[in-house]
Amino acid sequence: MKKHILFIVENSTVPFDLRVWAEAKSLKEFGYDISIITPIKLNGKLKYENIDGIDVYRHPMPLEAEGKFAFIFEYLNALFWEFFLSIKLFVKKPFHVIHAANPPDHVFIIALIFKLLGVKFVFDHHDICPENYLAKFDRKDFLYNMLLIMEKLTFKSATIVISTNESYKKIAIERGSVKEKNVYVVRNGPDLSRVQYVPPNPKLKEGFNYLVSYVGVIGKQEGIENLLNSVHYIVHEKGIADIKFIVIGTGPHWNELVALSESMRLEKFITFTGFIPYRDFYEILATSDLCVNPEFKNDFTDKSTMWKIMDYMIFGKPIVQYNTVEGKNTAGNSAMYIMDNNEIQFAEGVLTLLSDSKRRKQMGRIGRERIHSKLSWDFQKVNLKNAYDFLENSA
Repeated sequence: MKKHILFIVENSTVPFDLRVWAEAKSLKEFGYDISIITPIKLNGKLKYENIDGIDVYRHPMPLEAEGKFAFIFEYLNALFWEFFLSIKLFVKKPFHVIHAANPPDHVFIIALIFKLLGVKFVFDHHDICPENYLAKFDRKDFLYNMLLIMEKLTFKSATIVISTNESYKKIAIERGSVKEKNVYVVRNGPDLSRVQYVPPNPKLKEGFNYLVSYVGVIGKQEGIENLLNSVHYIVHEKGIADIKFIVIGTGPHWNELVALSESMRLEKFITFTGFIPYRDFYEILATSDLCVNPEFKNDFTDKSTMWKIMDYMIFGKPIVQYNTVEGKNTAGNSAMYIMDNNEIQFAEGVLTLLSDSKRRKQMGRIGRERIHSKLSWDFQKVNLKNAYDFLENSA
């Protein structure tokens, strides 16, 4: 009989959570039966569907949280539905493993109940929630301490931990007291079979000489304000008007940041696309001369692997980003690293690379080679299989 794995993911809906979907598809390929509990976002109405042989159960999420108390409501709502659906599923079709992707770190509550019935618990550590909270709210208050406690209990409850990088593995071992043999690193490697390579489209430059792109969530902690300040310096202080910037994505602060761009007299130079189809996204990256990650270095970004960096590398684009440990571990020499959280230095880095086409080409080639030789999902799913082979033999 096939072993049945239940994925529980709250922070993003499936199949649009690329990491969870890649893991689920790979584990099905390895012979497991897969079900997923995930939220409905963007007013979705499809509560259940089977996608490529994987059962996806969706629960309502009334809001996309921004403030602290909204996050508490969102997570309590998710916990209720996750508990309800997991019981309903277990009665219908018992599962042998709960594979929980954070944030938040609350699924251990559900896992502890099912562990009494012999179900194993895999903690898939996507985000370091305490550091993420600090990045959002800049305070070590009661909620911050609660996040530390929840993280500790999650680590303690897990049969094995899957970490997205070596920094997260270190946290699991040192802060979570998890034995090293129980921690496996499975990076956020892109599934190259999903990527549609399209030719550059010069029309996207709209008459400008250069195109610089950003992709990601348009939120408070993603550094879009930092990027706007850098662009303002380039345009209004340096007087350089031949660079077009495109910000791809949507999020809770999209309207606010578009308005800020207009107030800074940057609307001619920056386009906010909002949500766009993958083909349009790929076409923009293919056309770009340079890509950026404007998130300042802090305790969260220093230890976290950003998806956008690998998106840039897939298309062979040089990158400007602030100097972070995991940023370097991912991009290597395909990026220029700004040593201080200084928007003017960031802007000067952009100008330096745009003036050197030979260097850009070399950096882009390095990034593409890193993806194809070590970072893609084909390499990461081997580590995922090793983790589940160990899980099968654990007590």
